[in-house]
Amino acid sequence: MAFGDPYKRKICYYYDQDIGDCHFGNKHPMKPHRLIITHELIVKYGLFQKMDVFKPYLATAEDMQEFHSEDYVSFLQSLNATRISNDMKNLMSRFQIGTKENDCPVFDGVFKFAQISAGGSLAAAAHINDNTADIAINWAGGLHHAKKSQASGFCYINDIVLCILELLKYHPRVLYVDIDVHHADGVEEAFYTSNRVMTVSFHRYGENFFPGTGNFTECGEAEGRGYSVNVPLKSGIIDEDYEAVFASVMSKVLQVFSPSVVVMQCGSDSIAGDQLGDFNLTLNAHGRCIKFMRKKNIPLILLGGGGYTIENVSRCWCFDTSIALNETIPNDLPENNYSKYFAPLNKLHIEPDPTLPNRNGQQYLSKLIVQIVQNLKNIEPVPSVQFQNMMEPIVIEDSPKRTKSTMSYNNEVIEISDDED
Repeated sequence: MAFGDPYKRKICYYYDQDIGDCHFGNKHPMKPHRLIITHELIVKYGLFQKMDVFKPYLATAEDMQEFHSEDYVSFLQSLNATRISNDMKNLMSRFQIGTKENDCPVFDGVFKFAQISAGGSLAAAAHINDNTADIAINWAGGLHHAKKSQASGFCYINDIVLCILELLKYHPRVLYVDIDVHHADGVEEAFYTSNRVMTVSFHRYGENFFPGTGNFTECGEAEGRGYSVNVPLKSGIIDEDYEAVFASVMSKVLQVFSPSVVVMQCGSDSIAGDQLGDFNLTLNAHGRCIKFMRKKNIPLILLGGGGYTIENVSRCWCFDTSIALNETIPNDLPENNYSKYFAPLNKLHIEPDPTLPNRNGQQYLSKLIVQIVQNLKNIEPVPSVQFQNMMEPIVIEDSPKRTKSTMSYNNEVIEISDDED
């Protein structure tokens, strides 16, 4: 389904202020309060009035079990930070929650946090499916690391996979695009053997950067071979390079895959100055990637994701909202209740870090694009999917383990190093 007017869109936006009550811990980089500040800017800029605004329903355990295992969801539902038995500790180790080595702590309201995130993404899919929205926005979503029976990377429930499964009931092909600084390993793994979902992830790769996966040679298996597209980038990438790579890869992806709906994870940790990321992008590059997809006249779901410098997260997703609405907003921030985060400049846009070297040489990027485009040329056209097949329950098994391999181009090894030009 394509839009009529290339500029007018019916936008749905999902927000639940209760997300601000969720607290990972004082020293933890994930701060759900970032969504409260994001919403504040969206309201103060007047963007709020230009969208249909919904408080998402809370996703149920049954909703979550469309992808996640029943025992994992039941465990998550039973978590209580003040009462942890020995049996519970064993399960925590099994599900990778609350262990010293893990980044997913136990906190009061963890299941509510997952319900809000997943509920918004499922509601977004429902509005797209029944044609009551052209673009749907859930900044509380985008938790792309969670696995079928395991938490990972601050993510407990994979709202993105749940959203895509809902879309697959009505759409023959779903395109997933991820511009978070981290590899979309959880989403990729869920659909690694499927040719109905193409996952495209632009991310930092190498030097033990989390999660350690996402080489361009990881491209799917069985019927899904070729449908996982990975764009491994190095630290310090700047707007010009990132946008060129994005446009080159996505143009070819759209040519060979022809999706009827797009889900885009818009992690803001790819922006300059993030606590955990080391890209050097401005809001403009982030926004232009969204604008690129918006112009394709395909129904679009925008989700949040990573982002750990709280003032830049809110700047980024507010700006991204304006892009979705095709609205221009001034650089001077409006008066708001969180001005302390933006002082003393009180500006929307940020500057890149002039001291951060760009490790992405032109030779590396050129070869990378050539290799990815070549991989896409090997994809056979996906046949039309009959409606009755689309409505059948979708069962996702745990994906086979994948091994990492070195990057190569025409049998030439491309080293991941800091000194490549």
